[in-house]
Amino acid sequence: MKIHSFKQKQLLHISHDQAWAFFANPQNLTKLTPEWMQLTLLSEAPQMMYEGMIITQQIKPILGIPLTWVTEITRIKERSYFIDEQRIGPYRFWHHEHRLRETPTGIEIIDTLHYALPFGIFGEIAHQIAVKRKIAEVFAFRYEALEKLFGEDND
Repeated sequence: MKIHSFKQKQLLHISHDQAWAFFANPQNLTKLTPEWMQLTLLSEAPQMMYEGMIITQQIKPILGIPLTWVTEITRIKERSYFIDEQRIGPYRFWHHEHRLRETPTGIEIIDTLHYALPFGIFGEIAHQIAVKRKIAEVFAFRYEALEKLFGEDND
Protein backbone atom coordinates (compact mmCIF):
# COMPACT_ATOMS: atom_id res chain seq x y z
CA MET A 1 0.00 0.00 0.00
CA LYS A 2 1.43 3.35 -1.04
CA ILE A 3 0.66 6.27 1.29
CA HIS A 4 0.30 9.66 -0.40
CA SER A 5 0.54 12.98 1.41
CA PHE A 6 -0.88 16.44 0.88
CA LYS A 7 -0.19 19.52 3.01
CA GLN A 8 -1.65 23.01 2.85
CA LYS A 9 -1.11 26.06 5.05
CA GLN A 10 -3.20 29.20 5.20
CA LEU A 11 -3.08 32.27 7.39
CA LEU A 12 -6.40 33.68 8.51
CA HIS A 13 -6.57 37.06 10.21
CA ILE A 14 -9.10 35.99 12.83
CA SER A 15 -8.97 35.19 16.52
CA HIS A 16 -8.08 31.78 17.82
CA ASP A 17 -11.55 31.43 19.36
CA GLN A 18 -13.24 32.37 16.08
CA ALA A 19 -11.12 29.87 14.13
CA TRP A 20 -11.79 27.02 16.57
CA ALA A 21 -15.52 27.75 16.69
CA PHE A 22 -15.69 27.52 12.89
CA PHE A 23 -13.52 24.42 12.36
CA ALA A 24 -14.90 22.47 15.31
CA ASN A 25 -18.44 22.81 13.96
CA PRO A 26 -19.10 19.86 11.59
CA GLN A 27 -22.00 21.76 10.03
CA ASN A 28 -19.41 24.03 8.35
CA LEU A 29 -18.04 21.12 6.32
CA THR A 30 -20.46 21.89 3.49
CA LYS A 31 -19.04 25.45 3.27
CA LEU A 32 -15.58 24.00 2.60
CA THR A 33 -16.57 21.41 -0.01
CA PRO A 34 -16.92 22.18 -3.73
CA GLU A 35 -20.41 21.91 -5.20
CA TRP A 36 -19.28 19.35 -7.79
CA MET A 37 -18.81 16.83 -4.94
CA GLN A 38 -22.51 17.20 -4.00
CA LEU A 39 -21.78 16.61 -0.31
CA THR A 40 -24.80 15.76 1.81
CA LEU A 41 -24.54 15.19 5.57
CA LEU A 42 -26.57 12.06 6.33
CA SER A 43 -25.98 12.03 10.07
CA GLU A 44 -27.14 14.73 12.41
CA ALA A 45 -24.17 16.99 13.09
CA PRO A 46 -23.95 18.83 16.38
CA GLN A 47 -22.48 22.33 16.50
CA MET A 48 -19.32 21.08 18.26
CA MET A 49 -17.39 17.94 17.41
CA TYR A 50 -16.17 15.47 20.00
CA GLU A 51 -13.78 12.52 20.03
CA GLY A 52 -15.45 9.42 18.71
CA MET A 53 -18.02 11.38 16.72
CA ILE A 54 -19.10 9.61 13.53
CA ILE A 55 -20.02 11.74 10.53
CA THR A 56 -21.89 10.00 7.71
CA GLN A 57 -21.91 11.80 4.37
CA GLN A 58 -22.81 11.14 0.79
CA ILE A 59 -20.53 12.47 -1.92
CA LYS A 60 -20.67 12.23 -5.70
CA PRO A 61 -17.06 12.84 -6.72
CA ILE A 62 -17.08 11.09 -10.11
CA LEU A 63 -19.85 11.10 -12.73
CA GLY A 64 -22.51 11.82 -10.09
CA ILE A 65 -22.14 8.31 -8.64
CA PRO A 66 -23.13 8.44 -4.94
CA LEU A 67 -20.65 7.15 -2.38
CA THR A 68 -21.14 6.86 1.36
CA TRP A 69 -18.26 8.31 3.34
CA VAL A 70 -18.10 7.70 7.07
CA THR A 71 -15.45 9.50 9.10
CA GLU A 72 -14.64 9.44 12.79
CA ILE A 73 -13.16 12.29 14.78
CA THR A 74 -10.42 10.29 16.48
CA ARG A 75 -8.46 12.98 18.34
CA ILE A 76 -9.11 16.51 19.52
CA LYS A 77 -6.92 18.92 21.42
CA GLU A 78 -9.22 21.88 21.89
CA ARG A 79 -8.12 25.05 20.06
CA SER A 80 -5.09 23.19 18.69
CA TYR A 81 -5.99 20.32 16.35
CA PHE A 82 -8.35 17.52 15.46
CA ILE A 83 -8.02 14.41 13.34
CA ASP A 84 -10.62 12.76 11.15
CA GLU A 85 -10.17 9.25 9.79
CA GLN A 86 -12.25 7.45 7.21
CA ARG A 87 -14.10 4.37 8.43
CA ILE A 88 -16.08 3.65 5.25
CA GLY A 89 -15.48 5.29 1.90
CA PRO A 90 -13.54 5.52 -1.31
CA TYR A 91 -10.04 5.37 0.20
CA ARG A 92 -8.17 2.41 1.62
CA PHE A 93 -6.66 4.76 4.22
CA TRP A 94 -7.51 8.39 5.12
CA HIS A 95 -5.98 10.37 8.00
CA HIS A 96 -6.56 14.15 7.99
CA GLU A 97 -5.08 16.40 10.65
CA HIS A 98 -6.42 19.94 10.98
CA ARG A 99 -4.03 22.08 13.05
CA LEU A 100 -4.53 25.67 14.24
CA ARG A 101 -1.41 27.60 15.19
CA GLU A 102 -1.48 31.08 16.65
CA THR A 103 0.81 33.62 14.98
CA PRO A 104 1.34 37.34 15.65
CA THR A 105 -0.99 38.19 12.75
CA GLY A 106 -3.69 35.54 13.05
CA ILE A 107 -4.22 31.80 12.94
CA GLU A 108 -2.31 29.50 10.62
CA ILE A 109 -4.45 26.60 9.45
CA ILE A 110 -2.37 23.55 8.57
CA ASP A 111 -4.02 20.61 6.85
CA THR A 112 -1.97 17.43 6.65
CA LEU A 113 -3.54 14.56 4.76
CA HIS A 114 -2.22 11.02 4.40
CA TYR A 115 -4.20 8.67 2.19
CA ALA A 116 -3.99 5.46 0.19
CA LEU A 117 -6.18 4.13 -2.58
CA PRO A 118 -7.62 0.64 -2.97
CA PHE A 119 -7.13 -1.64 -5.98
CA GLY A 120 -3.32 -1.85 -5.99
CA ILE A 121 -1.72 -0.74 -9.24
CA PHE A 122 -5.11 0.30 -10.66
CA GLY A 123 -5.61 2.63 -7.70
CA GLU A 124 -2.16 4.11 -8.32
CA ILE A 125 -3.00 4.70 -11.99
CA ALA A 126 -6.25 6.41 -10.91
CA HIS A 127 -4.21 8.51 -8.48
CA GLN A 128 -1.92 9.73 -11.24
CA ILE A 129 -4.75 10.32 -13.72
CA ALA A 130 -7.34 11.99 -11.49
CA VAL A 131 -7.32 11.51 -7.71
CA LYS A 132 -4.22 13.59 -6.97
CA ARG A 133 -5.66 16.47 -9.03
CA LYS A 134 -9.12 16.17 -7.42
CA ILE A 135 -7.64 16.34 -3.91
CA ALA A 136 -5.70 19.46 -4.90
CA GLU A 137 -8.93 20.97 -6.32
CA VAL A 138 -10.84 20.27 -3.11
CA PHE A 139 -8.17 21.95 -1.00
CA ALA A 140 -7.88 24.87 -3.43
CA PHE A 141 -11.64 25.36 -3.08
CA ARG A 142 -11.31 25.18 0.70
CA TYR A 143 -8.54 27.81 0.62
CA GLU A 144 -10.66 30.19 -1.47
CA ALA A 145 -13.77 29.58 0.64
CA LEU A 146 -11.84 30.46 3.80
CA GLU A 147 -10.46 33.59 2.13
CA LYS A 148 -14.00 34.65 1.23
CA LEU A 149 -15.25 33.95 4.75
CA PHE A 150 -12.31 35.31 6.75
CA GLY A 151 -9.96 37.15 4.39
CA GLU A 152 -8.63 40.64 5.14
CA ASP A 153 -11.40 42.14 2.97
CA ASN A 154 -13.93 40.83 5.51
CA ASP A 155 -12.46 42.52 8.59
